[in-house]
Amino acid sequence: MSLTLYRNGSVYSAADPLATAMLVDGDTVAWVGGEHAATSLADSRMQIIDLAGALITPGFVDSHVHVTETGLALESLDLSVTSTLAQALDLVAAAADVDAGIILGHGWDESTWPEGRPPTSAELERAAPGRAVYLARVDVHSAVVSGTLAEQGGLAALDGWLGDGLVVREAHHAARAQARRLDPAERSRVQRRALDAAAAAGYVALAEMAAPHVGSAADLASLAAISSSTEHASVEVLPYWGQAVRSTDEARTLLAELGTPVLGLAGDLNIDGSIGSRSALLRSPYADAPGVHGTAYLDLDAVADHLAATSELGLQAGFHVIGDAAMDVVVRGLELAAARVGLDKVRAAGHRIEHAEMADAGAIAALAAHSVTVSVQPMFDALWGGPGALYERRLGAERAQALNPIASYFAAGVPICFGSDAPVTPLNPWASVRAALMHHNGAQRISARAAFIGHTRAGWRAARERNPMMGQLAPGAPASFAVWEVEELMVQVADERVQSWSTDPRARTPLLPALDTENDPRALATVHRGRSLFATEGYTVRDAVGGAAAETGSK
Repeated sequence: MSLTLYRNGSVYSAADPLATAMLVDGDTVAWVGGEHAATSLADSRMQIIDLAGALITPGFVDSHVHVTETGLALESLDLSVTSTLAQALDLVAAAADVDAGIILGHGWDESTWPEGRPPTSAELERAAPGRAVYLARVDVHSAVVSGTLAEQGGLAALDGWLGDGLVVREAHHAARAQARRLDPAERSRVQRRALDAAAAAGYVALAEMAAPHVGSAADLASLAAISSSTEHASVEVLPYWGQAVRSTDEARTLLAELGTPVLGLAGDLNIDGSIGSRSALLRSPYADAPGVHGTAYLDLDAVADHLAATSELGLQAGFHVIGDAAMDVVVRGLELAAARVGLDKVRAAGHRIEHAEMADAGAIAALAAHSVTVSVQPMFDALWGGPGALYERRLGAERAQALNPIASYFAAGVPICFGSDAPVTPLNPWASVRAALMHHNGAQRISARAAFIGHTRAGWRAARERNPMMGQLAPGAPASFAVWEVEELMVQVADERVQSWSTDPRARTPLLPALDTENDPRALATVHRGRSLFATEGYTVRDAVGGAAAETGSK
């Protein structure tokens, strides 16, 4: 049996906005429609699954993630739950009592603690005497380390050692490498853990933003092997490598030496850092640090050379860009690259920018003119936007109000896709959709449907997926979807004036889960290209491609 009929639920499909059933043939959606037609279709050739009111949607794509780091974060101390510095130190001390290895932690944010500062190396030594401790800040652009780890890695002699255990730039990269010494089996295990967590959250694909300062080429090769395995189904990995090149010859050499095929020399190729760590590159100084403008990791010449070389090869380029001065470098780099190799080649390469939190109207127009895709993280606004929050404290109210201009990108025709930047924010796609719908700046809100598309179809387009049907549920589309337990279905829009019209059945607007309820939608099953990635206990799914028997239970 390669035919599976899902019925008695809801199917999010532009082909039939009122669909309640879907027929899957192997790795392809064969039909979507209503219950009457489903009754006529059903026969003994099919496995029939009663959705019992559940919702089927296209599977989510996370357009910016770090898989190995996410897997490690799932196994380390979660400091995002702490409300004081003392609580964070208590967690470190407790970990020291039960684990003899290096102590890893992530997610601390000193801006939410009454002490207003991170732990010091001396405090970490008192909490975990003689132990190597590495605690990444929530933005993963800085960390604090114990004196023991600092000594082991020779961190005090490196650029970015700020004293008292706080590390940025080169010192942070060295500290992360010192803390993350994984043998191949350990690396594969933590990567699988992250991919399994993504499948359980309804994702079918993750754009891996690998880079030399984030992880090794061996990390990327291991991840690609897991993703392409025919033995064990996995969330698909869309691999990028963030390393700058000066010429087409250098690009070809790098790609050959890397060994793992990648979609582009893009992703976390940093032009600057983060707002939380005060390393995002700004035109004007930080409001809470006079004289500090952030850090420039790449200059204009390097950016222009990289864009020109990749455009010449028809290869995606991209950069990590957060501050407005960093965005200025990108815009000018695009202009210089277009002058060298031609605007058509720049546009055809499909370049992308990650984060792009600070962009004025001129920058947005330039991105649109050069056909650059922007990968944004709506949860950044949910966590750090709004009155009195981190952005306002770092930048002042006026600049903070303009951050993450999601609606402005849409209005200007800039292609946009959504990601989590996990482990910076959790793998929770519905939280991301909600954050875009409820942006702290009302002028930057978009509808739930637009946000959902940004997290599904748009993610495939940003990765230049060749099948135009990917990310949809319609006859002929790949069978890549998730099944959700939901409380209520509705249309949610940014402008309440069109709410009543959109919810009228005559509008034929596909319905999505209500995101203002107490509980998020819960994934019951995730299927990618016809292969089962995940199923909750007691939910029956079928690996139609592999021809395996129907399975019940969690995976």
